[in-house]
Amino acid sequence: MSDDQTSEPERDEATLGRIETEVALLMRLGEATRRATGTAEHRVLDRAAYVILRHLAAAGPQNVSALAARLDLDGSTVTRQVSAMQRDGLIARTPDPSDGRGTVISPTAAGLQRMVAVRAARTRLYGEILGDWTADDRDTLADMLARLNRALEARTRR
Repeated sequence: MSDDQTSEPERDEATLGRIETEVALLMRLGEATRRATGTAEHRVLDRAAYVILRHLAAAGPQNVSALAARLDLDGSTVTRQVSAMQRDGLIARTPDPSDGRGTVISPTAAGLQRMVAVRAARTRLYGEILGDWTADDRDTLADMLARLNRALEARTRR
């Protein structure tokens, strides 16, 4: 069968296979790029701390349960990460105003400073990697990645 004779279900299956392969490769290369990048700016936060700080900066102070639910992680995992971040001075715990027994977590100035430095370094890195792409191509990639992330997030919320 020639390409123009391929059935739509076969084309869809082939396209979905390509997407799966490219997403797997993206994840592997994204992590490899992060590890291989020589600048210290990329290493001032581990990936988990960066994600937590980005979320807290956007959403505001939260308790561990809300943070774990939003990041789709186990509460004990987030508790360990938050404890390490607190030891490193990246987050602070304060009494929860809505529940005197609990605490809420918020980023410290040092935590926000590191998060901003990592975000800036990553933005520069992607600027270099995508330097020969047109502005329209970069916009399209950003839009499609956002759309994919929304679909993935919706899937995890089922």
